Amino acid sequence: MAFSASNHEPQTGERHIDEYSLGDYEIAGNVKYTQDKIDREEISSADIPNRRMEAPPLVRVMTQEDRVRTEKALLRKIDLRLLPMIILMYIMNYLDRNNIAAARLAGLQDELKLTSVQYQTSVSILFVGYILMQIPSNLLLNKIGMPAIYLPSCMIVWGTISAATAGIHSYGGLVTVRFFLGFVEAAYFPGCLFFLSSWYTRKELALRTATLYSGSLISGAFSGLIAAGITSGLDGVKGLRAWRWLFIIEGVVTIGIAMAAYLILPNFPRTTKWLTEEERQLAVWRLQEDIGTDDWVSSEQQSFWHGMKLACLDIKMWILMTMLFGIVASGSVTNFFPTVVKTLGYNNINSLLLTAPPYALAVITTFANAWHADRTGERYFHVVLPLCVGVFAFVLAAATTATAPRCAAMMLMVPGVYTGYVVVLAWISNSIPRPPAKRAAALAAINAVSNSSSIYTSYMYPQSAGPRYKVAMAVNCATIFLAICMATLLRVILVRLNKKLDRGEEVEGAVAVGEGVPGEAAKKGF
Repeated sequence: MAFSASNHEPQTGERHIDEYSLGDYEIAGNVKYTQDKIDREEISSADIPNRRMEAPPLVRVMTQEDRVRTEKALLRKIDLRLLPMIILMYIMNYLDRNNIAAARLAGLQDELKLTSVQYQTSVSILFVGYILMQIPSNLLLNKIGMPAIYLPSCMIVWGTISAATAGIHSYGGLVTVRFFLGFVEAAYFPGCLFFLSSWYTRKELALRTATLYSGSLISGAFSGLIAAGITSGLDGVKGLRAWRWLFIIEGVVTIGIAMAAYLILPNFPRTTKWLTEEERQLAVWRLQEDIGTDDWVSSEQQSFWHGMKLACLDIKMWILMTMLFGIVASGSVTNFFPTVVKTLGYNNINSLLLTAPPYALAVITTFANAWHADRTGERYFHVVLPLCVGVFAFVLAAATTATAPRCAAMMLMVPGVYTGYVVVLAWISNSIPRPPAKRAAALAAINAVSNSSSIYTSYMYPQSAGPRYKVAMAVNCATIFLAICMATLLRVILVRLNKKLDRGEEVEGAVAVGEGVPGEAAKKGF
């Protein structure tokens, strides 16, 4: 809600509203207020009607310089405690999910006597479990409010399942293990997205999301290197083929990292014990400033199904879901990247080694793009332009069998898809900021449906379709085009909503409402 104060005249001692950092108290417009007037105003909340947006005591007494200095120190503290561990956890999450691609070249398909279709089914079945559990898991995480316990516990379970894959001897056993691996791994990525959005403001989120997703890109780079080392050094040791050692080693490492995560990860700002009281109040208050209402307060205030209902009624969720579906569908090439790279004609070891450079390039482009998106506050072009590079890469790969152009295409495939992908992930929390139960449901639903594409895309890369994989590359181009169309539609809708906010009209889910000040909604709206 906005305040109506068009006739208010400045008085001696009053401050311009811009002097309050980040648009304090959700007041927009070129109007001046005394501190007493601000304290008396009541602001409606998404959760509690007529709740006052009043800074907590230890934040209220800070000068502007103190606030800036304290907030910088707080951000450094949060970054150091949160980001390294969740990146490491995500590296293992992605490795345990996608190491089947490397295991194929390390002898899994031959030893289990799998047909091409059976192998593809083993890949796709993981995403059935992955989809089924994402929404319930995120709603449960929001309800209990203990990510420092919940996420590492899930990690221990999936690490155990991953290591147990080394003991299977049949196609049925492989399918069963893969289904339950996906079922448990589903908790992590959407949970982490919600976790980050509960600590960082919208302007900080894209870079942190890119930092998180760099874990999957780094794991993609190291997966081939690790698999190459295990294949060349452990094949036949203790009577086990290399692919079995691959699952054992990576599963055990996953469990060890999960044990360490119990000691390092925070919960939500209100419930994290290693913050001082001043830091805790500031951590909570800066999120209240950013989204116009309290974020996660307590488990009693969280509703499983109310959040899901709110998310389903928001058209923005469905547009973002379709957009991400298109991107993830085209990115499914990474599930078969070693097989695609092998069409260049190199042996298994060299093919695994050659999968690393495209992921290394993707880490660089993803960070640069997300940093610039946060700095400028722009999302649309930071999503669409990288996708255009992806289309070029897929067309080039399908159009020729010459080695040099195909190498260039494979170098651009991964950056072309995932450079914009992480910005879309931040765009979700930016566009659906509150209440937290709605944001948690939207993040999980969007991620779940987008990953459903991995069920059918697994069948688009049979070895018989190589080396050009024309059908797969054509479908990838089509799904990227779909994503670009959805990004354009979302941009149009958000521009219209921000214009309504600039006119002082109320918009459901808006962070702030302008008082006829052009551009105010662009800073505080969607």
